[in-house]
Amino acid sequence: MSATHPVEGLGQTELQIEGMTCASCVRRVERALSKIPGVTEASVNYATERASVSHEGVEIGVLTKAVADAGYLAKPKDEPLATKEGMEGHAGMSHDEHAGHMAVESDERLKAMRTNLLMAVALTVPTVLLSMLWHPRPEWVNGLLLGLATPVIFWNGRQFFVSAWKGAKHFTATMDSLIALGAGASWLYSAYALIAYSGDAHMQSEHLYFETGAVIVALILVGKYLEARSKSRMSGAIQKLLGLSPKTATVVLEGGGEEERAVESLTAGTVLRVRPGEKLAVDGVVVEGESFVDESMLTGEPLPVKKTVGDHVTGATLNTTGALLYRATKVGKDTALAQIVRLVERAQGSKAPVQKLADRVSAVFVPIVILIAMGTFAVWMSRGAGFAEALIPAVAVLVIACPCALGLATPTAIMVGTGRGAELGILIKDGTMLEKAGAIRSVLLDKTGTITNGRPELTDVETFGSLSKDDALSLASSAELRSEHPIARAIVDGAKKVAEPQSPESFQAQGGRGVQAMVDGHAVVVGSLRIMEGRAVAVPDAAKARLAELESQSKTAVMLAVDGAFEAILAVSDQVGEHSREAVEQLREMGIVPVMVTGDNRRTAENIARSVGIDEVEAQVLPGEKANVVKRHQSQGRTAMVGDGINDAPALAQADLGIAMGSGTDVAVETAGITLLRHDLRGVSQAIRLSKATLNTIRWNLVWAFGYNVVAIPLAAMGKMSPMLAAGAMAFSSVSVILNSLRLKRFDAGREGS
Repeated sequence: MSATHPVEGLGQTELQIEGMTCASCVRRVERALSKIPGVTEASVNYATERASVSHEGVEIGVLTKAVADAGYLAKPKDEPLATKEGMEGHAGMSHDEHAGHMAVESDERLKAMRTNLLMAVALTVPTVLLSMLWHPRPEWVNGLLLGLATPVIFWNGRQFFVSAWKGAKHFTATMDSLIALGAGASWLYSAYALIAYSGDAHMQSEHLYFETGAVIVALILVGKYLEARSKSRMSGAIQKLLGLSPKTATVVLEGGGEEERAVESLTAGTVLRVRPGEKLAVDGVVVEGESFVDESMLTGEPLPVKKTVGDHVTGATLNTTGALLYRATKVGKDTALAQIVRLVERAQGSKAPVQKLADRVSAVFVPIVILIAMGTFAVWMSRGAGFAEALIPAVAVLVIACPCALGLATPTAIMVGTGRGAELGILIKDGTMLEKAGAIRSVLLDKTGTITNGRPELTDVETFGSLSKDDALSLASSAELRSEHPIARAIVDGAKKVAEPQSPESFQAQGGRGVQAMVDGHAVVVGSLRIMEGRAVAVPDAAKARLAELESQSKTAVMLAVDGAFEAILAVSDQVGEHSREAVEQLREMGIVPVMVTGDNRRTAENIARSVGIDEVEAQVLPGEKANVVKRHQSQGRTAMVGDGINDAPALAQADLGIAMGSGTDVAVETAGITLLRHDLRGVSQAIRLSKATLNTIRWNLVWAFGYNVVAIPLAAMGKMSPMLAAGAMAFSSVSVILNSLRLKRFDAGREGS
């Protein structure tokens, strides 16, 4: 992508940022981007090293130049940061190719860091041993210490000095400024003492602190390396998702032949074959065959799902038993997997509102620390301490206060939490939604497709004439075979469990009241009481009473007449989901009030609500009124709305937190804050528990990051902590925050205590 490539209209640009070392760097990059005319918002994530910029017609070159002027390197997200000979950009690559290149770059970066660290350790260890175990030392040994420590501080630790110099040119200070000042001051004073006390080996030995500067750099490099390794673990959810898609697919040609093609070359409308044990390449619709497909990668549901002609299938899912022919409907960046990856990437790069506090503190933290270090030096000198004696606690203050942990506290937890959610089929849009989910007080549950399965099923077949139940069902299902009405489909599907319906000799739909057909020479009518009366079919009083009874049970009933004689009643019902009652109980146990919202009449609604343990019901609510119902409940506390993500879009948008059930359609992903890929209401409580666990992790990270500095800085200023110990503690603080965040990878969706 060219540096002067214009972005038309309101746009969103993702940049990779290189060179950030702490939370104060984040603030500097955000300020640089926000000052650009046309930029409406700039958000920088330290853990992912990315910037998300909302702007109106701003060229990418302008954005990258502003970052460069602030002292950092920026490139569009899909281009490599460090251009190496023979390495091409990522533009136009498939997901797995892009992931492969990013993994290579990450590995090369880690390898370079490891080599630099090993060299620093190899030189620092003898420096420390000579300094600590040989005292006083000959002058030639002190000269050797200079030779050992200098490359560690100024070569292996050069990144700190380069970054500090860039910051100084912009009148700002970062973590690297503190490291450079601390290690540099130790080296400068030691070099001065080496010259000033030349000829007096004993005094030289008393005033040399080369090992202090070397240990500071080496320990910080250890922390940086461990931090980089841990970050690579945190991005594992994205890598795992990207690695699910197959690289090739079997294309069925017009003449009946087949050929293997790369997935990237597929287009919508292409017919593909998938054999048992193979993964589906892209999203599509089955046109031939029947099989069971393992969709656990998408939904987390372990049981394979039956797929037959007309059913939708999703790319990267596993075909288990039979062969299928399917027509591609979505390819490339439009597939469900690609949408999920984009959503998870966006979530992992987002900020939670709680991070604003850390950002505000970090903006002034480093300058304040430098002032504290200067004050520490001045106080020690005023009390009669020598220059070296006053310098050591001042250096310790500089080193111990590095705000790495502060910058990592929130984004690391969000990265791991949203990644774990993706593995469980819970897609969380961003950090703001995490905070909202953690504070929910009531959950409004749409009935159809949320509490219920959203698919009518045959529940009753009752005969009143000469036919048996099987014969009545066979005739009714054969008559309904050509109808697309949901009730007709439920009757046909129910009949298939007994015997396959036969094709009718003739068929006619009766304007929504029913159907009439010729089946095996018999005139069959299936429909409402009204269509029976219109055809002068005598319906017995017992059948009318039973019809009313079934309707009072929230069932929809139709009647069957054969050759003019009334024969049977068939009832269908949208059944309550298998796990709905358990899901409601889980919400109650969490102190959350469940409320059912439906357009059904109150008697029907209360029957269903009672069956799952819900006490509060909002009945006879029109689709356009659901948003107002949400508003009313919001006055009593933070409210979540759970729906299918399409019909309930206004209510999902109005709620403090919208949770969409189902397969993660475009509307669901864009409207809802959380999308549940698995059609299981228990995912609501799982999502809320995961959000609370992530928020709890963020809070503990911030407590550690703030508390560490509050306790450590005074100890360093009082001379209770050496610079070497301070460097080790600082490195440990960053690693501990990351390790604490990584605990979220073990979040158990089925356990309340997670």
